[in-house]
Amino acid sequence: MCAVVLLPACLWAGETGEQIYAKRCASCHGAQGEGTPQEYPQPLAGNRSVAQLARFIARSMPADAPGDWQGDEVDKVAAYIREAFYSKAAPARLNTPRLGVTRLTVGQYRSTVSDLIASFVRPRVYDDKRGLLADYYTTKSDGENKLVIQRLDPEVRFDFGWSSPEPKTIEPRTFMIKWDGSLLPPESGEYELIVRSEHAVSFLLNDAKRPLIDAWVKSGSETEYRRSIRLLAGRPYALRLLFRKTSLEPSTAKKKEGKDSNATATITLAWKRPHHVVETIPTRYLSPLPAPETFVPETPFPPDDRSAGFERGTSISKAWEQATTDAAIEAAGYVATHLGDLTGIGDPAPEHAPRLKEFCRQFAERAFRRPLTDEQKRLYLDRSFEGTPDPGAAVQRAVLLVLKSPRFLYQEIGGNDAYAVASRLAFALWDSLPDAELLQAAADGRLANTEQVALQARRMAADPRARQKLREFFLQWLKVDRPPDLAKSKAQFPGFNEDVASDLRTSLELFLDEVIDGDASDFRRLLLGDELYLNGRLAQVYGAGLPADAPFQKVVVDACRRAGLVSHPYLMAAFANAETSSPVHRGVFLVRNVLGRSLRPPPDAFVPLPVSLHPDLTTRQRVELQTKPQACQSCHELINPLGYALEHFDAIGRYRDQENGRTIDAKGSYLARAGDPVAFDGARALATFLASSEETHAAFVEKLFRHTVKAPVQAFGPHALPTLRQSFARNNFHIRKLLIEIATTSALKDRQRALTTMTP
Repeated sequence: MCAVVLLPACLWAGETGEQIYAKRCASCHGAQGEGTPQEYPQPLAGNRSVAQLARFIARSMPADAPGDWQGDEVDKVAAYIREAFYSKAAPARLNTPRLGVTRLTVGQYRSTVSDLIASFVRPRVYDDKRGLLADYYTTKSDGENKLVIQRLDPEVRFDFGWSSPEPKTIEPRTFMIKWDGSLLPPESGEYELIVRSEHAVSFLLNDAKRPLIDAWVKSGSETEYRRSIRLLAGRPYALRLLFRKTSLEPSTAKKKEGKDSNATATITLAWKRPHHVVETIPTRYLSPLPAPETFVPETPFPPDDRSAGFERGTSISKAWEQATTDAAIEAAGYVATHLGDLTGIGDPAPEHAPRLKEFCRQFAERAFRRPLTDEQKRLYLDRSFEGTPDPGAAVQRAVLLVLKSPRFLYQEIGGNDAYAVASRLAFALWDSLPDAELLQAAADGRLANTEQVALQARRMAADPRARQKLREFFLQWLKVDRPPDLAKSKAQFPGFNEDVASDLRTSLELFLDEVIDGDASDFRRLLLGDELYLNGRLAQVYGAGLPADAPFQKVVVDACRRAGLVSHPYLMAAFANAETSSPVHRGVFLVRNVLGRSLRPPPDAFVPLPVSLHPDLTTRQRVELQTKPQACQSCHELINPLGYALEHFDAIGRYRDQENGRTIDAKGSYLARAGDPVAFDGARALATFLASSEETHAAFVEKLFRHTVKAPVQAFGPHALPTLRQSFARNNFHIRKLLIEIATTSALKDRQRALTTMTP
């Protein structure tokens, strides 16, 4: 802040903080803290407590004579600024967020179109069984196959050598195996599927007629086959892998010489999922249950705006308009090709027009999330079928009209009746359209109050799509939805490579899945857990006693050293530099994401001091030296003490007691919004404070609300956030119950319509 006129303290000793602000601060900062172009263009906003503000004012104001402003007036104006401009209620008073019409985000569009078409095929079935159904056959020279073994294989990674899967019943020279089930992708994106074998293989995924990988007629010496495919999380994809060995058994001499290796038999089914390296597909992502074919739109879309901290569909561009047209054409083509499966009609003929028109009516009503009016029936159905001898072409025309309609592309069109409640609930939990049961509840008037909506929300929260949306939130909350740069110094960390980085991400995901899916689903355990998921490779790097080939398993760690996500090695490595830890990156993450406080960007690009410049200093000492200037301290007095508490963890997240021969100093502190100072030493003490902090709880609730509803909680009234936070505490910080309450609260909100008129 800047002072224009310096007056004796006695002149305002009896004045209020608002009066002092008006006399000394408003000329630079604006009457409403909005700033002024000439002196201080940035608005007064932030998260400092009254004590922090008073300390900053006393140290920095007035700008032309810092430190001259002392006494009671400092506390008064600090209290006024905190309440008028920094408090949670201040933005709502000055600029209350409004709810209006928003378009579907890219993720919502893909999920909605996919689920819309899937609603016309048999329903997806889920259970907890994992692995693939395996049929093992003997084969004869006449081509006859005889089934001899049926079992559940946890994964496909076999090396039969010169033998067979079961030497007593299956000849080693010729045999065949068929694996059936479905693939359960953990996140949406591009997947590379990989089959390795010396023998004939055929791999089908999400298409029972056309193999994704076809090497059934073996030629050449190729043993690895790769194909990429886009998959949407929360949905199973039918999978079939066929393997056939037809080689003759080599002679004893050739066995000894190691020749004729084609007579051996190996088969592996692997993938490269987003943000990971190639791995055998783990058991947890395979199901023995069959799955219907799922349409996945391939049309590229421009990215959504994420400037508000969550994806939102508030901007319309020519690129987005063109993408929706291309995607509608793609979907209409798929419907036309699969019309027999979707309608139960074989080849469409003119006499099938009534049945196809009924299919289009159902398609439009499901897409619009409500029954059609008579006018809409004339527009979307009658006009598409009138004068068209080809009913298949009429279906394509109707599908195109529906998928380009604002009633499909925008969420809030259609009023605030039960169907609007159903739509909001479905998009909150699934990022997709309502299912048949939810639409029936709307039709029956069973979405009229909180209890009825919560009943549906609890049912829907058990769907894998809801679990996937919650999982996606945690990856965004932890800033790892877009993989961070984990490149580390090869000289300093020779054992850290992309395989270790991928395993660390898996370790983080397994921990998140366990906590979220557990009966308690306790948010506090995320911060306080005393376990890590490690495999043999990670154990060698992080010092656990596991065999080198050990699969992932839960390892209890020293609770005095580590604490859940707060010290997870993936996050410690992500928020670190190539050679050293980074209290600044770790502190910024804690301030913004965990405590929910805002920070202004630094005036200049922050580049940490190189180790070579001060080789004898610890990382903490270098950070203290670099951020010592007063211009830095306005933010770093909040950032650094939090980051210092994690200094026991180096750049790859290993625990250490010393750096450069000096004992690690992990003492930190935090001045809460209420003005209470907190001190802690190390990750466990920091995590204990965070897990019990109302600031942490409120920040988590607010961020989950934004991700779920894709709107700020402040738009739902001044009491929405405190009410949700209090309920979160009463429910013992149960994450899934919080998700259900957020979805219920937002679905029942009477939204303001941004468009007053529109075409049908």
